[in-house]
Amino acid sequence: MKRSVAMMACVLSGAMVLGSFSPVMAETGAKAVSATVTDSKSSDDKKDDAKADTADKKDDAKDTVLEDGTYSAEFDTDSGMFHVNEANDGKGTLTVKDGKMTIHVSLNSKKIVNLFVGKAEDAQKDGAEILEPTTDEVTYSDGYKEEVYGFDIPVPAIDEEFDVALIGKKNKWYDHKVKVTNPQKEADAEASDTKETDAKKVTAEDLKLEDGDYTAEVKMEGGSGKASVTSPTGFTVKDGKVTASVEWSSPYYDYMLIGDEKYEPVNKDGNSVFEIPVDGFDYPMEVVADTVAMSTPHEIEYTLQFDSASIKEAEK
Repeated sequence: MKRSVAMMACVLSGAMVLGSFSPVMAETGAKAVSATVTDSKSSDDKKDDAKADTADKKDDAKDTVLEDGTYSAEFDTDSGMFHVNEANDGKGTLTVKDGKMTIHVSLNSKKIVNLFVGKAEDAQKDGAEILEPTTDEVTYSDGYKEEVYGFDIPVPAIDEEFDVALIGKKNKWYDHKVKVTNPQKEADAEASDTKETDAKKVTAEDLKLEDGDYTAEVKMEGGSGKASVTSPTGFTVKDGKVTASVEWSSPYYDYMLIGDEKYEPVNKDGNSVFEIPVDGFDYPMEVVADTVAMSTPHEIEYTLQFDSASIKEAEK
């Protein structure tokens, strides 16, 4: 009897213990399940947000609509061998017509012979629209000119990478990624440059120079830096028009170009001397001079800036 009572007491005690702890255990389990579900939802939300951001960026790129016209734009590639010629500062000419965009880029050589917008494997299929090269002339900072290949490349969107495959002289296609960014309306840039130049340039009429002979300091820029011109130089004013006598530091210049007009040396011995028109002072006037000092003649671009503050009447 005593044993039965004792056993019953143990059973009742155990039941009470279980009864007192089971709510806590249930609550802890619920929290664990809840935390797991919450973490899972948080992770999914982050993934969804990331996808949404990517989609928004793509939509923004596609929504970039440019007016018809000509722009300067940066052309970026994933290759050190396939890029815009250094003379063009990483930029090409973007043309927009009827909403369709095409960028013309001059490359760094003639080694790339064809391009294809898309993957290399598709470039080899029948009916693939292969891009043919143009022959472009580029001018480097030292005035040296070179012929390279250029291409007109259709652009699906601004600020968005797209596939371009290329083939070289080894007759093998390669995949690359390119992107067109930062389009700037060329007309606006040119207008700004023109206004700035016009603001600086002064004429003989502005300076109220009477007919006669004068001298002025002249600064030359361009070329390799080895050539120079004599400064100060003499110039003549007649009927408001200025003609300067420009002497080079070399006898190997055989002609100069001012716009479309060609000028030949006025002397036969010594360093080359040219008499050229000067349309204004205090601005960099663009000229071209052809030198025969190298194995083949080269036309080199320079600027000549005549300083109005240094003008003096020539000694008689």
